[in-house]
Amino acid sequence: MNNKFVLKAIDLGRSYQQAGENLAVLQGANLSIERGEKLAIIGVSGSGKTTLLNVLGGLDDPDAGAVNICGQDWSNLNTTERARWRNQHVGFVYQFHHLLGEFSALENVALPLLIGNVSVAEARQRATELLTRVGLGERLQHQPAQLSGGERQRVAIARALVTQPSVVLMDEPTGNLDPLTAGSMLELLLELNQALNISFVVVTHDPAIAVRMDRTLSLVDGRLVDSKSEPVIA
Repeated sequence: MNNKFVLKAIDLGRSYQQAGENLAVLQGANLSIERGEKLAIIGVSGSGKTTLLNVLGGLDDPDAGAVNICGQDWSNLNTTERARWRNQHVGFVYQFHHLLGEFSALENVALPLLIGNVSVAEARQRATELLTRVGLGERLQHQPAQLSGGERQRVAIARALVTQPSVVLMDEPTGNLDPLTAGSMLELLLELNQALNISFVVVTHDPAIAVRMDRTLSLVDGRLVDSKSEPVIA
């Protein structure tokens, strides 16, 4: 793989059985992301955007094609190796934060580092630094139930970025927020992208997000097409 790409997907195919019929969700989807690049993916509900993110992140396997993350194909890794590679190179942000309710903000953000065998002291220090950077330095010991929706999503963003991954995959990261908070969250993401040089792939229905990305692709009939409605070629 060309070293300038942190993520490359080639001719992805993915189908599901629905009501006894084969439903093709991805049909020859291609995608390449450079380091630090911000990409929006749009498409109608049910077009397969979440499926695409799961395949890109190695959470689901394609029926056809391949995904390469930082020089490594997911298909060449067993479950343990895949989890380790994902921990090092891929972050996830979802519409709903999926924080652990019994853990503090600090503990939630430190967890990916601890899973990656970083010492407790270093994990706490790095989590503290990033939470402070996203404006939660005074809320480190608060549990999710004690935080606002916007604050919980900031914790989720910090958790995704704390390992300094190569790429962060986001599924409607502002979709559960009010417009004012969503705008603030977008500015935060853009700031972190520029400061940390981490690639973003953002699935969104929000044109305000898409227009601030470097590129926007549409998922149409199982393929990714650019703004000129031309298929993306690997």
